[in-house]
Amino acid sequence: MNILLWFLFALVNFTLIVGMYKLFGKTGLFAWIAMGTILANIQVTKSIDFDLGFVTLAATLGNIMYGTLFLVTDALGEKYGEKDAKKAVYIGFFSLIATVIVMTIAIWFEPNEFDFAHDSIATIFGVIPRIAIGSLTAYAVSQMLDVHLFQRIKRRFPSDKLLWVRNNGSTIVSQFVDSLIFVPIAFLGEFPFEVVVEIFLTTYLIKVLVAALDTPFVYLIKRIKPLEE
Repeated sequence: MNILLWFLFALVNFTLIVGMYKLFGKTGLFAWIAMGTILANIQVTKSIDFDLGFVTLAATLGNIMYGTLFLVTDALGEKYGEKDAKKAVYIGFFSLIATVIVMTIAIWFEPNEFDFAHDSIATIFGVIPRIAIGSLTAYAVSQMLDVHLFQRIKRRFPSDKLLWVRNNGSTIVSQFVDSLIFVPIAFLGEFPFEVVVEIFLTTYLIKVLVAALDTPFVYLIKRIKPLEE
């Protein structure tokens, strides 16, 4: 069930991005970056299993949402250039910092006797500062690397037909660096070492799969004329 739901979830995310771009243009992609950065760090607190029949793999949720950030920066870099792609990275970086600060202070408030949400909020956002440290470090390094590699590959392979090379080539390398930084910081000590290794492997494989699945949507965004522009 998780495997089928995962593919459906990926398609829903990609379709929503296309819709955001069609309705709001470049602004919609910037908005997705801000929203997606926050949601990915909330979703990653949930652990799931993928039962492949012969083996069950542990993974964290959030990899699809996080993968969409690379889709969006690649789309921005393709249509609007490196400056706007880097702007999206800065927006995502600040959005996560702001979320951590605001929600940390929110947890400090004493709940009244009628409150039912404080413990759940504290559970999720109490863990997020550590995850955010790993995520911010990995995000800044990997996203800037992705933007740089995308533009470098684009200069070497500028044809529209080779957009898939730019998209997948830059993402596969940068997502490896991202997982290598994020997983140990976020989960080492929280889970047994072998589980952390498993999460790293499944996380990276999932991100590579997301990059492959999002390729048609990058082509679609490139051809769409937004209503707002």
